[in-house]
Formats: sequence, C-alpha cells, structure tokens
Amino acid sequence: MRVAPFKAQNVSNNSHVTDDGGEIAIPQHFAAQAIGLSTTTDMNPVLLKSGSKNSAHLIINGKSVGEKDVHAYYRDIKTLQPIVKEAFLRLKEEYDCIVAEGAGSPVELNLMDKDLSNIYVASEFNTKIILIADIERGGVFASIYGVYKLLPKKLRDNVIGVIVNKFRGDITLFDEGRIIIEKKFGIKALGVVPYKPFNLGFEDSQSIMNYVQDTSRAKIKVGVIKLQHISNFTDFEPLVADKEVALSFISNTAEASACDLIVLPGSKRVVDDLAWLRERGFEKILTSKKHKIVAICGGYEMMFERILDPECVESELQEVKGFGRIKSDVLFSKEKIVKKGCYYLFGDMIEGYEIHNGVAKKRVVKKKNLYATFVHGIFESDEFRYKLFSKIDENYAGYNFKEYKAKAIEEFAEHVEQHVDVDFIIDFLHNLDPESSSG
Repeated sequence: MRVAPFKAQNVSNNSHVTDDGGEIAIPQHFAAQAIGLSTTTDMNPVLLKSGSKNSAHLIINGKSVGEKDVHAYYRDIKTLQPIVKEAFLRLKEEYDCIVAEGAGSPVELNLMDKDLSNIYVASEFNTKIILIADIERGGVFASIYGVYKLLPKKLRDNVIGVIVNKFRGDITLFDEGRIIIEKKFGIKALGVVPYKPFNLGFEDSQSIMNYVQDTSRAKIKVGVIKLQHISNFTDFEPLVADKEVALSFISNTAEASACDLIVLPGSKRVVDDLAWLRERGFEKILTSKKHKIVAICGGYEMMFERILDPECVESELQEVKGFGRIKSDVLFSKEKIVKKGCYYLFGDMIEGYEIHNGVAKKRVVKKKNLYATFVHGIFESDEFRYKLFSKIDENYAGYNFKEYKAKAIEEFAEHVEQHVDVDFIIDFLHNLDPESSSG
C-alpha cells in the first residue's frame, strides 16, 4: 500500500519547506520523509502561525496569505473546505491510503461545524476512524466513551477501534481496561502503546519541552532562549540526541551565564520577542563578544542594527533598534522567502532551509564568537557541530545525526507495531470497497 500523511489544518510555528517549494507543518513533513516520500503542500493545506493581537498568520497550500483575524477565520471557515478537499483528492489519486491526522478533540460541540481536521474530513470523505486516547492526561475511559458517544452516528459507525497511547508502568495492569473498552463500550481495542521517548518531529513548543535527554556524559552546556514565539525548534533535535551536550531551554540571564553556548532561535514575532529579551536583561549578554552565540533566522534578524518594517509586515513599528552586532539593517518584505538547498555556511556545505520575511545583504555572518544565519537545520551538520563544539571542549567527539535519526525512526516504528494490531488495520483496509474513501 502507498501511504501518505495528511492534516487539513495545523496550528504550529514549527514548519518546513516542501519539495514543491511550499511550507507545511513539521509533523506531516517529518512523517513523509520518514517513509521516503517527496513532501508536498497537499499534506497540510492550511497552516496557522502566531499573529499579532487577535490574528493568525495564515498559510494556504504552502503560501503565506498574510494575517487573518481569528474571529473572521472561523466565520469564513467554509471557504477553506474546497482547498482541503482538493488537496485530499490530489493525494488520493497518488496514494492507496491517506492517514488523515485529526486535531484535538473531534467533539467540541460548539465548534464541530468549524472543525476542518476532524469532522469535515471524516464526513466529506467517509473515512474510517481510529481514536487515539492519551492516557497521560487522565480520565482515559471517560475520554474514549465520551468522544465515541458524542460523534454523529454516521461517524461513530466508521470507528474501527481505539489505541491507548503513552502508557507508563506494567502494561498488564491495563488488561481489564481492554475488556472494558471492548465489552462495555463496544469498541475494538487496537492496542496499548507504552510511553517511549521520541525526540524527533516536534510539533509545537509544548511538545519539545517534554524531550528526554541523557546528560550523564555531557561535556558542553547549551542554552536555547525560550522566546515567547519560538519557531522551528526542530533545529535543536540534534542537540537533544547528542550525549556530549546538555541542552536546556532558558528564560533568564542567570541560566544563560552558566552556558557554554547560547542559541537565539527563530521567532514568529521578532519585534515582540526582541522587546521581551530586553525586558529580561538579555541585551548585555547577546551584545557581548565574550559569549559564544548562535543566532538563527529571527534570532539573526535581531542581531542587526535596525529592523525596518515600512509595510508593517509583522508589527505596527516601522523601525526598531536591534542588538547591533551586525553593522547593517534587515528589511521585512511582504514577499516571504521559502526555499531549501545546500548552503556554504561557516566554512562547510550544509543542507538547510529558509522561511523568513527578512531581507539582508548576507545570508550568514561569522564574527568573534557569533555564528548567525537565516538558514535552519545547521545543527544537523556533523561537520558544523564538531567545528563549533570542539572549540568549546577539545575532547568533543561528535556523532552521526543521520544514522541516529534513521535508527530512532526504525526503533519507534517497531515499538508501535509491537503494541498495535497493525494486521487488523491492514486487513480492514484491504477489505474496503474500492470505491470508498482511502482515508
């Protein structure tokens, strides 16, 4: 079976550039890459990012269409349904099975008519449904029963089973729970998946805060400043996986002073986060040549003397003073730069990608203890990490991130397959009417 990931609407500041030159949320991009697919904007046709005040930055079919008032967005939600439908149908022409991820609860009764990812997709394409219940949140039986019973009957009839996710402890303790689900609720229990750390493909800032790291052999302390509108934090997955690095997300100068390297990450609201950094006293550290600093995308833009925004692309402030480490200006343009490729950065060829409105004379700047660039993905380069960290500790050995990533994906897939009745799901799909939906 040819299988593709899909999510009608995602809400995340964490995005990637697709092979067809658009922008989609990280989970769909990561899922496609994990199974060797070319990434397309059809896999996530609607993406929302942080906007100003009561608005959201809207991306449709991989292209930015500007900011949209949240109330107007939900009022006009039906205008997005044809966009979702067309993307789904294009995928359906190419793939046998579409795994359409939902978003949150499918039975928020006051919002069901505005639900693109759950109710609209399931109803429009008559998809078969697997409920995923997160046992970490508590109340798992009430959650399963409540969602199932609150679904419209047509959708309830399409539920083929439930998977209980993130179980901790002795899994046999849930044996009776399986019986309750199947006998009392009338839903097939497809599996109970024990919790397993998986430090890849983070969807949002909340998920990356749950990373698990072994720091017993760490030689180097790296602090990523936890901006209020932090974006593209998958940049730091190679640091989470590095056993020689102790990574922490920091929010005050005392924590920063204890780090060997400070990372100023991407931001969806650069001007707002710049003000936040000043309020918290970070300016002295970020303008000092004594501290080793890596500044990426939005963090890079903050390092210029001035941020110019004459068309108010990001804020109402047309000119803002930056930290001034780079003696030049950065200009915000309405035309968003979205591309990926192989870049010559800091003396190495590095695969990466760009998603930004800022325009500057240079894509990269290397000064005393400052590594700054628009390009995301630089820490995935084994050569760059070794060059950077061996200057901090000459005993730093480094590791192969691509090998780590491939092994982690394989092990996690095996973990899920071991605890979920995948054969039942595959047999069910094979027995579907060929004219019915593939979702």
